[in-house]
Amino acid sequence: MNPANQNLVNPVGDGGENKGSCLLLRYASQNSLDESSQKHVPRENGKDKPPYRNHHHTDRAFEVMDAMRKQNLLCDVILIADSGIEVPAHKMILAACSPYFYAMFTSFEERDQDKITLQGVDHSALELLVEYVYSSEVYVTEDNVQVLLPAANLLQLTDVRDACCDFLQAQLHPSNCLGIRAFADLHGCLELLTHADSYIEQNFSEVVEGEEFLTLTSLQVGKLICSDRLTVNSEEKVFECVISWVHHELEKRQHVLAELMEHVRLPLLSQEYLVQRVEEEPLLKSNSQCKDFLIEALKYHLLKGEQKSLFKTPRTKPRQPRGLPKVLLVVGGQAPKAIRSVECYDFKKERWYQVSELPTRRCRAGLSVLGDRVYAVGGFNGSLRVRTVDVYDASADNWQACPGMEARRSTLGVAVLGNCIYAVGGFDGSTGLNSAEVYDPRSHEWRMIAPMSTRRSSVGVGVVKGMLYAVGGYDGASRQCLSSVECYNPEKDQWKPVPSMSARRSGAGVGVLDGILYAVGGHDGPLVRKSVEAYNPESNQWTPVSDMALCRRNAGVVALNGLLYVVGGDDGSSNLASVEVYSPRTDTWITLPTCMSIGRSYAGVAIIDKSMASASTM
Repeated sequence: MNPANQNLVNPVGDGGENKGSCLLLRYASQNSLDESSQKHVPRENGKDKPPYRNHHHTDRAFEVMDAMRKQNLLCDVILIADSGIEVPAHKMILAACSPYFYAMFTSFEERDQDKITLQGVDHSALELLVEYVYSSEVYVTEDNVQVLLPAANLLQLTDVRDACCDFLQAQLHPSNCLGIRAFADLHGCLELLTHADSYIEQNFSEVVEGEEFLTLTSLQVGKLICSDRLTVNSEEKVFECVISWVHHELEKRQHVLAELMEHVRLPLLSQEYLVQRVEEEPLLKSNSQCKDFLIEALKYHLLKGEQKSLFKTPRTKPRQPRGLPKVLLVVGGQAPKAIRSVECYDFKKERWYQVSELPTRRCRAGLSVLGDRVYAVGGFNGSLRVRTVDVYDASADNWQACPGMEARRSTLGVAVLGNCIYAVGGFDGSTGLNSAEVYDPRSHEWRMIAPMSTRRSSVGVGVVKGMLYAVGGYDGASRQCLSSVECYNPEKDQWKPVPSMSARRSGAGVGVLDGILYAVGGHDGPLVRKSVEAYNPESNQWTPVSDMALCRRNAGVVALNGLLYVVGGDDGSSNLASVEVYSPRTDTWITLPTCMSIGRSYAGVAIIDKSMASASTM
């Protein structure tokens, strides 16, 4: 028996009363009452009553059996983990909950044994799983998931295994996704493996910057970079990651350089980059096969029009990222009053389309994408600040209601972190808010989290490396636009300050691109800004980037394929219908060739799959 469990049910309680026995007696007494209430009393019309059913019976019985287990009462088996820790249990209960134990206790020699050693099962995982069998509850954490998942897999407690997979899927991040993928592959978790593969492909540029990438084998690197579904802004990223991987252990790895370069699509690189960077790379100069790949690429650039389409090798095929083409979704907004209109921009056709309107007018809301749903959170309906949430299903092109927030919030910040939606700050109609709350789609519930140190309405938010940043805003108490920034750690439920921006920005657009947080435009009182600055969590510093063409506040900001899109907003006198696009590679801005149907400020924006089959041309 585990000594840690000996006092959970004290055999001698206060006044010498046996608490375990009392629990059993209470249960027996309740059973007597239940039985007396089930006496057959025929109805006058001759029809029997429906059978009595006690909905608490099973829960109560398992509570008693768990109490008996903890006292080692009527236990007929002791499970022994790798470390020698003994866990008492009842064979019948284990067999009822696990096909593994059912087979063991009905078809194998262990059915007659009262002590069974489980090879390869961690003792803490075994204790948690036996607790789960009796209580139906288990807490999956970062500390226990790596021992809990394989143990649940072995003992065929598939619901616990799936809960572990869900937990790991929510933890996917560029810094850990390769490790999670390997873990899923090792334990045959196919759904988690598929999600991890998709995540790695979609976040390739960030993944190859991490330490995990440098530890991969040459076979693993080759399998990754040969994928047609890599999401990369340029093939330069693929070339550079191969060179970095080889340099990490140069003597051991340089002999496989040609094998990897075979998967780098050099013809898709610019001629300038081929001549100035690839041709000058020392590793390639000393490798004849790599030189052949370079010559192939340069030859491809010399071809004209139709000749290029006839020159086909695996390296001339453009990559096609997983999933459908993307569109830019713009929801509601102020034009100049709150509106219901929703439109989307098709990047390939360079055209705007109208899709299903919001159920009610809404501006100053937060917008986020979780799974295949778009959530419009809070905002202002033209007369009231609201706590309501509307959810857009792109495949069906319709809106549905979702549980509302705890607080009314307009001009709030909304972001997704760990498969949950965070709503931060805002204005409730009378005061700015420093509170924040989180929505878990699994429980369909909102709950409050730790408040910020400052009231922030018109706040921008972004997520970088598992941390939530609240940027600028307006503090109604001090009547000041803010330059300060706070960072939220969801594991500690704690906010802490980070360096302030160089300028006060209320109503700034906030976006995240390649691990960098951008604060775009905004205003300081009557001054509307066109300036932009970027925060790097690694250096803990803000640096300026090129100004936009127009001054903008209350604009929407999203990132796609290495570019930052700034949508609408207002310049202090009128709403804007244009969209500006920033490339960090060149530090330049361009404007999309077509504008929205109307100028919008305070609109929600998101990038989604192009799946609106019922969309019609505007």
